[in-house]
Amino acid sequence: MIAPMADEVEFHPPSIGDFFPGALLFEGTPFEFTRIHLAQLIATTVLVLILVLATRNLKVVPGRGQQIIEFLFGFVREQIAIQVIGEKDGKRFVPILTSLFLGILAFNMMGFVPGINIAPTSVIGITIVLAVIAYVTFIYAGIKRHGVGRFMKNSLVPSGTPVVLSPLIAVIEFISTFVFRPVSLTLRLVMNMLVGHLLLVLLFAATHFFLLSFNALTALSPVTLGLSIVFILYKIFVAALQAYVFTILTAVYIQLAVAEEH
Repeated sequence: MIAPMADEVEFHPPSIGDFFPGALLFEGTPFEFTRIHLAQLIATTVLVLILVLATRNLKVVPGRGQQIIEFLFGFVREQIAIQVIGEKDGKRFVPILTSLFLGILAFNMMGFVPGINIAPTSVIGITIVLAVIAYVTFIYAGIKRHGVGRFMKNSLVPSGTPVVLSPLIAVIEFISTFVFRPVSLTLRLVMNMLVGHLLLVLLFAATHFFLLSFNALTALSPVTLGLSIVFILYKIFVAALQAYVFTILTAVYIQLAVAEEH
């Protein structure tokens, strides 16, 4: 159906090129500035401003802004850090877990900003950095608690492992703990945001194509527009969910690292 109308209205589906936007500033230099960097800058600036403005005049009876910030901080503290890691150790990691949660949430939400329309977390370079932060954090936590030798023993040879199976289990646990964990953190976040971006762009592109076709297909434009709106709401939920999943998995890895035996 698309081919006969190619001369009238051209359909532009999303492509992987969306994630490699052209330079806005300093093209061809090591300091090249693209739409992805702009999204990161805006997300970080807005997040910092919100936190500063909402907490600069704290009151016993909080206003709406203070209530939202207190809810977010309390959620990470109580439902992630303390609930997963435990009260004693969890409090130590509240700052890094809160930073990860709010930072990823802010980055994810940039996909809905007109003119930006892409989340920095849909680019693998950003999610690798976030995964490295989580990776270094749980390894640091384990080494600080147990020392290098005991941490490696706890990580590679679970308690009760038969001696004859220890070498095989150690290899499997090494791959699982030190390779699959950062890889899975990276891919889980980037793939969810990447696919969400492609589907949303596809729906809006289809709406534009159908609307300007001026034939029987035009009747489909309200359908795809409606689906676009529904998908935006779903994508907002996914953006928040992925920030939560990344943060709680980081907390789980920290808990496993500081545990005496597992």
